[in-house]
Amino acid sequence: MTVRLSHRFAVLALAALIATTTPGLATAAPPVPDPAQLPAGATPAPPEATEMRVLCAELPDAPDGPQIPRAQRILDFASVWPITRGAGQVVAVIDTGVHPHPRLPAPRPGGDYVSTGDGTEDCDAHGTLVAGLIAARPTPGSGFAGGAPDVGIIAIRQSSGHFSDRSRSDDDAARNASGYGDVRTLAAAVRQAVDLGATVVNISEVACRTVAEGLVDGPLGAAVQYATDVHDAVVVAAAGNTDTCREGNPRSADPADPGADPWDSVVTLASPAWYDEYVLTVGAVEDDGTPAGYSLPGPWVDVAAPGSGLVSLNPGTDGLADLIPGPQGGRPVSGTSFAAPLVAATVALVRSRYPQLSAREVMTRIESTAHSPAEGWNPQVGHGVVDPLAAVTAPLPAGRAEPMPAVAVAEPTPPPVPDHRPRTIALISAAAVIAAAALVLVLTAPARRLARSRT
Repeated sequence: MTVRLSHRFAVLALAALIATTTPGLATAAPPVPDPAQLPAGATPAPPEATEMRVLCAELPDAPDGPQIPRAQRILDFASVWPITRGAGQVVAVIDTGVHPHPRLPAPRPGGDYVSTGDGTEDCDAHGTLVAGLIAARPTPGSGFAGGAPDVGIIAIRQSSGHFSDRSRSDDDAARNASGYGDVRTLAAAVRQAVDLGATVVNISEVACRTVAEGLVDGPLGAAVQYATDVHDAVVVAAAGNTDTCREGNPRSADPADPGADPWDSVVTLASPAWYDEYVLTVGAVEDDGTPAGYSLPGPWVDVAAPGSGLVSLNPGTDGLADLIPGPQGGRPVSGTSFAAPLVAATVALVRSRYPQLSAREVMTRIESTAHSPAEGWNPQVGHGVVDPLAAVTAPLPAGRAEPMPAVAVAEPTPPPVPDHRPRTIALISAAAVIAAAALVLVLTAPARRLARSRT
């Protein structure tokens, strides 16, 4: 039994190393990470020798013009840009690699767990599409742009449908054309991302197994805990798609028992999504806000974003793409894989505007400002569809308000030294007059006496 990635075709290989059967397991419970299982920091490389089995994908350019794509219109990122465009934030895209593109900030090489590259090669197009939804720059004449166009991007290739373990035979590849990448490489990639300074980590991949089969992913749990608690990074993860993850999880609360623990009714587990305390898990909605039928529900779903019919960057040209390669040719860019980067962009905007908030405070803010369902939370969309403008502008919680900037106050101007010269001159003049008058009186006194004596 394999553990499958949620995007397009990719299935996690080497299942024996990452999952075991757990007989008699009837109910799920929130997983508790074990820090002792954290992968060691090491130079990125595939654990086994790999080789390319399928040529890199090529996609046709999508029409480009002034019309804003639906997802960007719904979330209205442009309304936030006068306040913040994500400057100062670094988003790690852990995916199939990120190919450089004229409309994308030069991706910083983060490493390659698939082959011998540095993370800036993308044979599958998936990672470049994800990165474009986060960070594509606006261009005159084009309505498309990523949600946070001023962020930096770290590119890490940790999976690909075009590579496989070299030791596998062609027959094995035919039976399980799953590509390469598993939760071991995903755990190592998460640690690598935050060690390189990522403030936001986007994971558009999900490993799925049923509760009865069990899911052993201790290193990945330790890695997301390390990202959140040690590096204060926000980890955003896709909830998973029902075309590659087995269905069965309830899509709403049991009306007969609305207070029941939703974990008791879980059928399909999804990782790293189910590490709910350490991961912001994203479901998908249609354009009208209704839950997408392909979005895997679960008690770990936190928020949702548009996930159908998206447009992003074409890794093979300077243009855009609205298709992604698949076994039967190109298909529309849809899935929780592409809802997640829209939330990662929102997280980057919030972190840029409020750098004093911790990772968990940012996650809570994203949840509390989302457009909540009538019941307040449900396993399909969590707390609701994200609202970038509300997330950036809503009042901060008490005690976390941004300190007012200090205003320089000029020193008081000392009072002018009083000018006593006029008074002094007046007094001197008066004294001189009085003295002169007295002198006149003294000098004329004998004459006055003589005159009086003669009369």
